[in-house]
Amino acid sequence: MSKADDIAGIIAQEQALEFTNFDEHVAFELGGLLYRRAVDDNLSFVMDVRTWDRQMFFAAMPGTSADNSEWVRRKINSVRRYHRASYRLFLERDEVGLLPPISGADPADFVAAGGGFPIRVKGAGIIGSVTISGLPSRGDHNVVVAALCQLLGKDAAEHRLAPE
Repeated sequence: MSKADDIAGIIAQEQALEFTNFDEHVAFELGGLLYRRAVDDNLSFVMDVRTWDRQMFFAAMPGTSADNSEWVRRKINSVRRYHRASYRLFLERDEVGLLPPISGADPADFVAAGGGFPIRVKGAGIIGSVTISGLPSRGDHNVVVAALCQLLGKDAAEHRLAPE
C-alpha cells in the first residue's frame, strides 16, 4: 500500500466515521471499547476521549508511563489544530517528520504520529478527539478506527488500512 493510498484511506475514514450525536455516554462507551480491546489483547496504551472543552474518558494500561500521556496531549493538539487524524499528519509530514514549519506548530506541543482521530458529529463538524498512545503509529491508528467502527456499526474490514 502506498503512502498516497493510505492518506486517501484515512480521508475516507475521517468522512465515514461520523456520529449523529456525541455526549458523555457515547464518550464512555467509546472509551470502554478501547479499554476492553487493551485488556482482551494485552495491549499497553493510554486512551483519551474528549470534546474540545473537556476530557470525558481517560485510562492508562499497565506498562504505560507519563510519556504516553504526553504523546496523547500532543496528538490531541495536532488533531484540534489540523482537523485530521494524527496518522494522516504523520504520512503527510516532511522528510524529517516535522509538521509544516510555516504553521508555527511547536514540536513540544504538536506531533505527527498515529493515534489521534477527530470526533466528527453530523451537522456540527469536529468537536473533539479520541486518542491513544503506546503502540507504533499505524497500530495506534488502527485500534482507534476499529473502536469507532464498532461503536458506529460500520464494517471494520471496509475501513481498515491495508497491512504495511
